[in-house]
Amino acid sequence: MSSNMYAFILSSLAGVSTLIGFLFIYIKKGRDSVISKALGFASGVMITISIIDLIPNSFLLIINDYNKIYTLFLILMGFLLGIIISSVVDSKVEKKSKNGTKLYKLGIITMLVIMLHNIPEGIATYITTTQNVNLGITLAIAIALHNIPEGISISIPIYYSTNNKLKSFIYTLISGLSEPLGAIISYLFLSKYINNTILGIIYSIIAGMMINIGINELYKESFNYNKKNTVIYFIIGISIMIFNHLLFG
Repeated sequence: MSSNMYAFILSSLAGVSTLIGFLFIYIKKGRDSVISKALGFASGVMITISIIDLIPNSFLLIINDYNKIYTLFLILMGFLLGIIISSVVDSKVEKKSKNGTKLYKLGIITMLVIMLHNIPEGIATYITTTQNVNLGITLAIAIALHNIPEGISISIPIYYSTNNKLKSFIYTLISGLSEPLGAIISYLFLSKYINNTILGIIYSIIAGMMINIGINELYKESFNYNKKNTVIYFIIGISIMIFNHLLFG
C-alpha cells in the first residue's frame, strides 16, 4: 500500500472518530445536566487544544522562516483575525438560525469552526504520513482522541435544540469528513506549494476562533445551565487534553 493511501485512510479514520462524540446524545441523565457537562467539557477541550497544540505548532512552523519578533507578530495577527472571523460567523448564524435558539446556533457555529480546524489537520496528517507512516499513525491517533470531544460539542447542542438524532448525526459527520477533505486538498493542490509559514498562520487563526468560541459561546452557555457542572467538566476537559498531549505529543 502506498504512503498516499495510508495518508487518506488515517485522515479518514481520525475524522470519523468525531462520530464517537455523537453517541453521548444517548446519555439520559437530565437535559440541563447533560448540556452543561458537555459544553463545559468541550470548552475546556477547545481552549486547551489552542493553547498547548495550535499556538505552539504555529510558532514552531513560522520560526523556521522568520525571527522571533516577526513570528510572534504573525501569530498575534492570525489569532486576532480568528477572533474576528468567529465573531462575524456568530452574528451571521444568529440572524439566519431557523430554530432561533441559542443552543442550535451554538451547535452550528461549533461545527463550522471545527470544520475549519479539521481541514489543516487533514493536510498535516497527509503530509506527515507521506513522509513517515509511523509518525503519521501517531499523529492520527492524537487527532482522533481530541476529535471525540469535538463531536460532543456539536452533537449535544444540535440534538437538544432540535430533538433530531439524524440531524445531530449528519452535522457531526460533516465536521468529521472535513479531515479527509484536508488530505484530498493537500493531494490535489497544496502538497507542493504549502509552506511552514502559511500552515503556521492557519493554525494561529484557528486558535483564535476556537478560544473565542470556547470562552464566549461554549463556556458561557454551559454556565447558564449549571455553574457547578461547567467548572468541573471544564477542568476535566483541560486535564484530558493535557494527558493526550503528554502521551502522544
